[in-house]
Amino acid sequence: MKMTGQRRIIARVLSEATDHPDVEQVYHRAVRLDPRISIATVYRTVRLFEEASILERHDFGDGRSRYEEVTDEHHDHLIDIQTGQVTEFRNPEIEALQRKIAEQHGFRLVGHRLELFGVPLEGAKDTE
Repeated sequence: MKMTGQRRIIARVLSEATDHPDVEQVYHRAVRLDPRISIATVYRTVRLFEEASILERHDFGDGRSRYEEVTDEHHDHLIDIQTGQVTEFRNPEIEALQRKIAEQHGFRLVGHRLELFGVPLEGAKDTE
């Protein structure tokens, strides 16, 4: 894929994201760096990055496709359905259980995606 200047800016916006932005959010961040970037360019670039396995698309139940860079480190997501906040987490016990379940059904697990949806417990504080 040819990396144009605008694609580089979009890639930079995505790599610097600490959240899971949708296309509109990527567009607004990119326009701050280059006002000539159009929303259509962002849509096309995000699609190209997804097809090239640079980006992973998520549907967290809010009607928007959200994106994050593909990494070698696997993680899962906990989504607050009231605020839309996404918390990434890793849990070796869950990973082991998923492998065990796959084996019990005659499979070798080669990938999975776990998204948990919830609301904060009353009086609970963020544990991170």
